[in-house]
Order: sequence, then C-alpha cells, then structure tokens
Amino acid sequence: MLGFSIECNRFAPIATEADFQTRTLIGGEAMVADARGPAPGMLGEMPGFIAAMDASGAWEPVPGLLAMAEPNGPVDQAFFDRLMQRWEADLTGAGRLDGVYLVLHGAGLTTGDHDPEGTLLALVRRIVGPDVPVIATFDLHANVSEADVTLLNGFIGYRTNPHLDMRDRGAEAAGLMRRLLAGTRTFLARIRLPIVPPTVTQLTGKDAPHRPYGELIDLGQQLMAEPAYAGRVLNVSVLGGFAFADTPFNGLTVVVTATGQDAADSLAKIVAEAGWARRDQFRPALTSLDEAVRLAKTTETPLIFADVADNPGGGGRGNTMAILQAFHAAGVGNALVGVIHDPALAAEAHQKGEGASFEARFNRDGGDAFSKPFAAPATVAKLLDTPIQGRRGIYARNTLDIGKAAALTLNGLTVVVLTHRYQCADPMFFEAFGLDIAAARVVVVKSRGHFRGGFDEFFRHAQVIEVDAPGLTSPILSRFPWRHMPRPVLPIDDTANWTPPA
Repeated sequence: MLGFSIECNRFAPIATEADFQTRTLIGGEAMVADARGPAPGMLGEMPGFIAAMDASGAWEPVPGLLAMAEPNGPVDQAFFDRLMQRWEADLTGAGRLDGVYLVLHGAGLTTGDHDPEGTLLALVRRIVGPDVPVIATFDLHANVSEADVTLLNGFIGYRTNPHLDMRDRGAEAAGLMRRLLAGTRTFLARIRLPIVPPTVTQLTGKDAPHRPYGELIDLGQQLMAEPAYAGRVLNVSVLGGFAFADTPFNGLTVVVTATGQDAADSLAKIVAEAGWARRDQFRPALTSLDEAVRLAKTTETPLIFADVADNPGGGGRGNTMAILQAFHAAGVGNALVGVIHDPALAAEAHQKGEGASFEARFNRDGGDAFSKPFAAPATVAKLLDTPIQGRRGIYARNTLDIGKAAALTLNGLTVVVLTHRYQCADPMFFEAFGLDIAAARVVVVKSRGHFRGGFDEFFRHAQVIEVDAPGLTSPILSRFPWRHMPRPVLPIDDTANWTPPA
C-alpha cells in the first residue's frame, strides 16, 4: 500500500517536500496506525481501504510510503526522485506481494514529468511482475494517461464532487482486491473526449442546478445494473480532469473495469457518446465582481460568495484580494471571509495579541501576479495555534494543521488568516474561532466547489454566488497560456470535434 496524491496546477509555484510534510508524508506502521485512527491526517481512501480489508477477512498489510499534499504547482523533480527511490526500496524489500493498492490523484505533475502517476505505476509493475493485481483509486479530476490504465487491473475514480466518497472508494478498492485475489480477471477500456470541463461545471449533487457531469456518472452506474453488464462490469469511472495541469492527455475520460473487454469497450462508448451530446453544457457562468458587490450590499437572504479563481484546492495561493478589497471598500457588513493564506500577517497578529488594533498588511511578501497588497485597519478578534478537526465535507474527521491563525475584524468584515494553505471547505475554519456562520449575512470562501459539501447546512445552491475574479484557477480557460493540452478542445475551441470509436 502506497500513494502519491497531489493536484498540480502548471501555473502555480513548485511544490516541495515541505508541502508534503505539512499535509501527509507517512509510511510504515505509522501509516496504518493513522489510517485506523479516529481522526487521520490523510484523506479518506487509505483509511477506507484498510477498514474494508480488516472487515472482510484475514490479511497482512505491507505499508509503503504515502505522499499527499494540498494542491500546488508541479512537484520538485529531485524530491519526486527521492520518493521513487523510497517506493522502490519498500517494494523490493517486501518480498512476495499478493496485491498492490495505490492512492493516486491523477492530476500530478513534476518539474520534469507530465505523468508521475504513470511513472510510479511503471515502477510497481516492473517490480511485482505482470500477474500481481494492482489497483488504484483516483480523484475524479484525474487526467488519465495510457499508463494509468494499461498498468492496472482495477481503476476506481471518485463519484462525488464535492468529494464525499473517498472512504467509500477505498472500500470499493478493497472489495475489488478480494475478487482479484480470488482469481477474477479484469479488462479495462479508456475513451477520452476533446472536452476540458471547467471546474465549476463538474458538480454531481442531485440538487445542483447544472450537472451535466453528474448525469454522466449517474449513467455509468445505471448501465452497470442493466442485464448486458450486470456482474460483468466492476467499475465505471468518469473523470472530469483538471485543466490547469495542462498535460497532453487532458480531457473528460471514461474508464471501465470489467471481466470482458467487449463489456468494457461498449459501456465506455455509451457514456462517452452521452458526454459528447452534452458538450455545450460545459461552459461556465460566473457573476461579475461588480454584481457580487451589489448583491452583498443589498441581499436580505444570506449568501455565500465563492472565490473560484483563487481556490487553494486547485493550486491557487489563497491570497488574492479582489473580493475582500471590493467588499471592504463598499462597506459590506456582517460578513465572514476565509481563509486567507498569509503567514506573515498571521505571525504579526500573534505578536500583537488578542484585542490589539493595527494595520493589517496583506501580501506584504508578494507572491504571484495575482497576489496584490492590501492594507486596512484591523483588530485581532481571536488567535489559534493548534490543529483543528474537520467537521463536514472533504475534511470531515481529518486533523488539519493550520499553523498560527487569526480572526481579524476589518469594519464589518471578519477575516480568517492561516499560516498553512487550505481551501475553505469546512465550517470549522470559521467555527474554530467562535464565529457563527448562521448569523452572518455574507460569507466569502476561497474554494471552487468543496465548500458546497461543508456549508450546505447553511446555504442552498440558490444562495451560492460564483464570482469572476482574477486568480490561478479561473474557470475562464481562455485566459491561460496552454502549452501541452491537446487542441482543439471545448469549451476553449469551438472547432473541436469527435468521432466515436468503431
């Protein structure tokens, strides 16, 4: 059991070993203990896999290294090379293995490799040989290369966005592993479409107002139950992909695992054709910043404003000031804003102490082209310097090390500032500071969509405003200088076309 899980934005700063140390870099028996614990530091796939294996019979876990980080830029190649050396040593030192399970993301990059997941899978297959079952779970934002399919006996992608099923998919991998160990043989099919869905078009929830992607996932699950496929198709994964990785294999992809190649091929084709039929629905519709200000000033119904272009969950730096500065200038009141990644400001707030008033200088240390400075009078409302435990959504039951953190009041705005970068996907990023979300008239979150899984107890979909502001994760894909993405692709190029495989 091992893993490499990071979503990499080609346009974001390089990810280093420190980014993994902050989140999850754990191996050996410590990894198994963390996975079996009540509040693991790792995300849910490995805990789900281990729990299901524990519940389904005797087994002997052979833990390797799990490397997991918050979304960032490409991983430093030298660090990834050291990871590869560790994985190779663990695999060769393990002796005979009956099966291998990997936690992968599918949108990883290194500074020298478009497909580090494929590189890792090639290492695993070279060491264990062609007959040992190898299964991997993937984020539904995976960009699927040929290696990600041909080297596996089972491919399992998430089915929910926001991601609420990671433990379930890990458990599904355990069930498939049991079948493979009992002698089941599998065949995989992969079809990629020339569609690169913007992140805001990839919702899956049944109550989402616009869910062409969710409809494709539902279709795959429905087809599995039909007589032609029941018992023969073991998994259907529809991967929306992650545009900002900018790889040669970007594109909405269907991967099917079945006990026969004909079943895998035919079902993948049906879902792919359904995806192409919905191609015009993968176009983002955002609210302008001016309109967002107007709504924040006049709304009588509580609203949550998503800063989708500065999503730390997609490599954004979590520190753009466009919405905060505009709301502050307009005098928006009774509002919560979170979470801003600004270690220097958090440290200064701790030095000043609770109750202190000072000029809060955001982005004093600079950053990318979108990290503009902003300063305003502020008061330190609350300080934290201990990890928090996620309550809902993608971070539920996770222990999150946020570092030194502060809640600052800027007139009618209360702004949460962290040392370690996270997307604001869980109410605990506010509640840990004693802030009452239900009492706020306006909430601003730096998150693309996972906040919907954490804040849905406060805001329905009709109360969500996705704001068109600047940042590294803007859903307006025409704004980026793509270098590796296959072209033409929708919705960037209207000339994209596709013919179903024979």
